[in-house]
Amino acid sequence: MGPEAGYLGISTKSLTVPADQPVGDVNMQLAGDAPENPEEAFRYSAGLVCSSLPGLVAQQIDVCQNYPDTIQAVSDGARRGIRECQFQFRHERWNCSTKEDDDYSVFGHELSRGSKETAFIYAVTSAGVVHAITQSCSSGALNECSCDLSKQGRTTPEGWKWGGCSDNMKFGIQFSRKFVDAPDKTKLEYAPKNVQNLMNLHNNEAGRQAVAHLMRMQCRCHGVSGSCELKTCWKNIPSFTQVGDYLKKKYQKSTQVPLKSQKRLRRKSGRKFPVSKGELVHLRKSPDYCELDLDKGITGTTGRVCNKTSDGPDRCNVLCCGRGFNTKVVKKVERCQWTSKKNMSFSGELLHPQEERGF
Repeated sequence: MGPEAGYLGISTKSLTVPADQPVGDVNMQLAGDAPENPEEAFRYSAGLVCSSLPGLVAQQIDVCQNYPDTIQAVSDGARRGIRECQFQFRHERWNCSTKEDDDYSVFGHELSRGSKETAFIYAVTSAGVVHAITQSCSSGALNECSCDLSKQGRTTPEGWKWGGCSDNMKFGIQFSRKFVDAPDKTKLEYAPKNVQNLMNLHNNEAGRQAVAHLMRMQCRCHGVSGSCELKTCWKNIPSFTQVGDYLKKKYQKSTQVPLKSQKRLRRKSGRKFPVSKGELVHLRKSPDYCELDLDKGITGTTGRVCNKTSDGPDRCNVLCCGRGFNTKVVKKVERCQWTSKKNMSFSGELLHPQEERGF
């Protein structure tokens, strides 16, 4: 396996497994020694699924087998992270494209590049797992956890009470640390000075901290005519779009750290203070992503649609890297309905706006 393998089991194969197929639906008859006890049979099928996911390390397989209900939430969280990554970078030279022909990783070389983009991938997928696991706990979809009732009924100095059912962020974060961090922790056992693994672990934690930071309190008032003489409050996780927006800002301010290994990651330039656990960190400057380079896993921007009037990263002189672009006016005939005061209808042609594509 290449350096990018062994991350969340995110591969072309694992992401094409139907999202609504539970672990227990594995065809047990493929193995003649499948146990008859339902609970044992479920764990047996979980073992088959966990062992078959490409790229998982031993600790991840153990977690998968010990918490068999969670593997679907992990898959959902990975998809959530990939979709958000592609949304956040949809207008940029690097658009978080994925590889459809890689059996081990949908991100290919990007996972081992050590760039700001690598940092974002690790953070957003780690956050996706926390988000999906936490939601699954609160909805009752997992046997291993439920919503957080630890503060229910407690009264605060402000006079309101904890109530409702808070999202179980604690379980989500603990699970993510066990499962998502396992590949890099395993590698550090054999190469404790590998700064790339330290970078990955740091960005995993930054993704988790993003979800925790954005937790919001919701309250419900009780009293006569909504007087709010008494209110009960609980905490909810943010939407994942909010998490993506937050991490994109962290990406833009990502801190470069030295390639030389240290016990704690520090800034490469300026006053070399340790970086905080909520910051994204990277080792190497990003390539420009302009030209096709298959050896480096770069698809280039040729043929991408750009926006000539935009002031953002999708403007043509930026996205096309100075190579120029073609402008094409697309005329498409559609049936349109127009109704006058006399209820007369008219069918005509719509002229669609022009489109620019880079060389």
